[in-house]
Amino acid sequence: MVQETTLQTSARPLAPQAWIHRPDRRMAGASTGPLAGLSFAVKDNIDVAGWPTTAACPAFAYQAGAHASVVHRLLEAGASVVGKTNLDQFACGLSGTRSPYGAVPNAINPLYVSGGSSSGSAYVVATGQVDFALGTDTAGSGRVPAGLNNIVGLKPSRGLISARGVVPAAQAVDCVSIFATTVACAVRVLSAAIAHDLGDPYSRTLALSTQPLGARFRFGVPAVLEFFGDEAASAAFDAALAQLRSMGGEAVALDFAPLSACAEMLYGSALVAQRHEAIRNFFDVHELEVIEPVRSIIASGRSYSASDLVAAQTRLAELGQRAQALWSGVDLLVVPTAPTHHTIERMQADPVVLNRQLGAYTNFVNLLDYAALSVPASIRPDGLPFGITFIGRCGSDWQLADLGQRFHHASGLTQGATGLPLPAPQALPGLSSAPTVRVAVVGAHLSGMPLNAQLTERGATLAARTHTAAQYRLYALPRTTPPKPGLVRVADGEGARIEVEVWEMPLAHYGSFVALVPQPLSIGTLTLSDGSSVQGFLCEPLALEGASDITHLGGWRAYVASVATASVSNV
Repeated sequence: MVQETTLQTSARPLAPQAWIHRPDRRMAGASTGPLAGLSFAVKDNIDVAGWPTTAACPAFAYQAGAHASVVHRLLEAGASVVGKTNLDQFACGLSGTRSPYGAVPNAINPLYVSGGSSSGSAYVVATGQVDFALGTDTAGSGRVPAGLNNIVGLKPSRGLISARGVVPAAQAVDCVSIFATTVACAVRVLSAAIAHDLGDPYSRTLALSTQPLGARFRFGVPAVLEFFGDEAASAAFDAALAQLRSMGGEAVALDFAPLSACAEMLYGSALVAQRHEAIRNFFDVHELEVIEPVRSIIASGRSYSASDLVAAQTRLAELGQRAQALWSGVDLLVVPTAPTHHTIERMQADPVVLNRQLGAYTNFVNLLDYAALSVPASIRPDGLPFGITFIGRCGSDWQLADLGQRFHHASGLTQGATGLPLPAPQALPGLSSAPTVRVAVVGAHLSGMPLNAQLTERGATLAARTHTAAQYRLYALPRTTPPKPGLVRVADGEGARIEVEVWEMPLAHYGSFVALVPQPLSIGTLTLSDGSSVQGFLCEPLALEGASDITHLGGWRAYVASVATASVSNV
């Protein structure tokens, strides 16, 4: 749960425009339940009984007489509602700048956009003001703000969470989404929120995949990538793909043309009529109360005939058939959450074109009935966050969460804008798996090192990059092939934190792995920097004769790099 210390970690004042309604007292949930003690915020197009719902349009505002179905379930699960957050008006936009209540700044750099339309929800999570927040996602509004604010954005399969009590944007493809700083928290919320609801015409019961992706998986990426000239984003995506390969993934270049064509249809065809239909009783009377460019987008939906809409739906089905063929050789798709990042000033100067750029890899997902999860990938050299999105078939929610958690915790990032380290990965619900053992490796078994295959061929997956407790020293052992280090536990005050990777290995294969460990190395119990214990490589002290103490370098990778540099210098 959010602690007071969390709220004090931001280096700058918090942006008040992230909130539209924040009463002095939170609305308390049940005293017990799976979410007991957690606090959350609600995007202000989702009803909370007794509170106003504005959809960021003051003229539209009304007092909600009942909770939205999802809010009711989360309160019953023990979470407490803190307030309601700002958004692009009527959830129409991906920038976070289309609101009469003010543009919501980026949580990391306030000169940049937060992303939208769920801008306020992403901001209050990233700044540690709540444990999680609800957004909505029609064209990417639950993913783009996550990617731009260094947090997790979970867009579930359509109909998994009821949308009753949510002001629709395009009701047939709307989803309630979840923001959190960790995948585990988002999944915990999803588990509590899932329910079939007869009051929602698009609610449905889905059979979710329960088998995690294997140690080897194939992921599709666009054969032609577009970053709109943003070289830092391009480099960050390349680094993310390299990380996925180190986790056992194989990238497969795919022709994304059918997906891009679907994305264009959301606003460039008669499908935009859904935007008008969603609020036509209000809009046709109060059109001038709606801000631009939202007004023009919604008004454009009136220009199409019923025949146009049928033709657009048929065209979408055709593209869906073509898109289906892309899945024949891959387990999931991986894309940049957003291909670039814009300042608020630039976005407001060119609100349509730059907003469209942010949705390059998001607009097609709900139209084609996919699940998606945006996770932080890195902080770029300019200090801006970069995220990637895992996209899976309908019902793949748990699989995406499992991979997303492993990827996120291997990144070494902190939580949102708080500076707090990621907690240890947690077991996720919904997945059936064989017993595993966690093994810490320190040298030749690290990702990309000569013996890493001994892990991956046994189905081991990278769980985290972390450090030992400050109770170890690291040595480069002589006469070992390939070169190996020796990790030795020492007395308190004589050691240092050493970089390690923690791998999750099926217990059935652990014995064969241990059998490969040569003397003077052995497997024992290591203490990590967070105080937890795992199995890991240790070295017999008698083997240190002639070894070089490399503790000061902090890890084996740094030592290997220093040797390579010295070799080049001596040439």
